[in-house]
Amino acid sequence: MTGCALVAFGLLTAPAAPATGTDGCLTERIDERVRVSQTLDGDTLALQDGRRLRLIGINAPELGHDGAPHEPGALAARDVLRRLVFLNRNQLGLRLGREREDRYGRLLAHAFLDDGRNLTALMLEQGQGFALTVPPNTWQATCYHATAARARSAGKGLWRRPDFRPRPAADLPISTEGFRFIRGRVTHVSDGQYNRWINLQGNVALRIARTDLKAFGGLDWKALPGREIEASGWIYQRRGQLRLQIRHPLMLTVLGPPPGRNEHAPD
Repeated sequence: MTGCALVAFGLLTAPAAPATGTDGCLTERIDERVRVSQTLDGDTLALQDGRRLRLIGINAPELGHDGAPHEPGALAARDVLRRLVFLNRNQLGLRLGREREDRYGRLLAHAFLDDGRNLTALMLEQGQGFALTVPPNTWQATCYHATAARARSAGKGLWRRPDFRPRPAADLPISTEGFRFIRGRVTHVSDGQYNRWINLQGNVALRIARTDLKAFGGLDWKALPGREIEASGWIYQRRGQLRLQIRHPLMLTVLGPPPGRNEHAPD
């Protein structure tokens, strides 16, 4: 999956980083144990029983298929994941997601090594993927995003590559697609029958389904116009406009007040 996403919910307090590295991403239970037959990319594994496992909480660059080129960093991410699994004798413990299959029929789970370390957290810690939160699989989401934020600050792995810096929304060509990490200034917020829209300078709109709005309860919608934001998710084109769906607050960061506004100035 292509890459981008660290992010914290801007008008709320950003998630605190666990004091002990990835220790905060541990689990109190294992639902099943599996053996791995192949590492398919930086976030997907083939299991010996024939299932494919998509790791929850991470998005890694895509390996090219059918003659398409690999995305930057895809081979490195796959190789890091392969080595972690190999050193664990190709065995993993799984904590299954609340939603257990994605639309491609892949098993959705958090994976753990024999010593209890979280495989998603280890990949994020090394900068080999980007934090991803898709409800209802939100267990340890704050920990994953905090781990990715530390890797970004340290310039680890994919974060060293210019390909994965936030792209200005106003500069995106209409042909843009796939998972992207973008930055832009909000022009206005609007409501439709089924969605709320955060419109950015250029030709990009962030879509939040009304069914997901409850999770964004701490966001001051009226304060958004003029602010710079970062967001990540899958971009698609509809009616001549680029759109990106935001499913969870951790996939959106409000960076600061509009130019010229001092939010700490007295009334």
